[in-house]
Amino acid sequence: MTLQTILFIIIIALLAYFWKKEQRKKQLRFLENYKFSPVLIRRVKAQHDYLSDVDMKKVVEATRDYFYICNQAKGKMVAMPSEIVDVLWHEFLLFTREYQEFCKKGIGRFLHHTPTEVMKSPTSAQEGIKRAWRLACAKEGINPKYPSKLPLLFVIDKSLNIKGGFSYQLNCKSGSPMASNSSSCGGYCATDIGCASGCAGDSGSSSGDGGGFFGGGDSDGGASSCGGGGCGGD
Repeated sequence: MTLQTILFIIIIALLAYFWKKEQRKKQLRFLENYKFSPVLIRRVKAQHDYLSDVDMKKVVEATRDYFYICNQAKGKMVAMPSEIVDVLWHEFLLFTREYQEFCKKGIGRFLHHTPTEVMKSPTSAQEGIKRAWRLACAKEGINPKYPSKLPLLFVIDKSLNIKGGFSYQLNCKSGSPMASNSSSCGGYCATDIGCASGCAGDSGSSSGDGGGFFGGGDSDGGASSCGGGGCGGD
């Protein structure tokens, strides 16, 4: 291989790198500025009529966060940590053309809604919620191993008292700031996620990394140990 050929390959690689970087910036700007249809907001409120307009702004913000971390996951599956965000996502999916265009411009690929039944294994499903946790923490500047607070996606259901929602806690044992035993929580320990099952966003990647939903439902009976579970949508 000649020096000219090597230089040509390097230049092409650099151009491809900077092009992808610029595309990612455009996608993130699109997600940041995207205006969700008032119709979607009304349809979600129809199912949760106790939510105020201020509450719905938080739901929209959390939904935007979810799509943001799906963008950052680069094709790997990302779990859905919130019931109310999943409700808005379900409604959005019904507007097929708008949703397809949104995915193309904001994520760079179509984001499928994948229920538990098609997950490859419980192990791969665990990676989905761990990835959601890491990326959500990174977005808000939170240390994922020693968090001082929960990211919006992991706190919104509990903060809005969502029926059938999911609860995560920082302090999972009395007197221990970072306990890892989720069975002593009112919900699930955010730093030791990995019990139940549910749904996730699948970008169609052929990667072996799967993803599923893990969280504790606390509104209807409140499963508070690893025996509990449920999907944020289906």
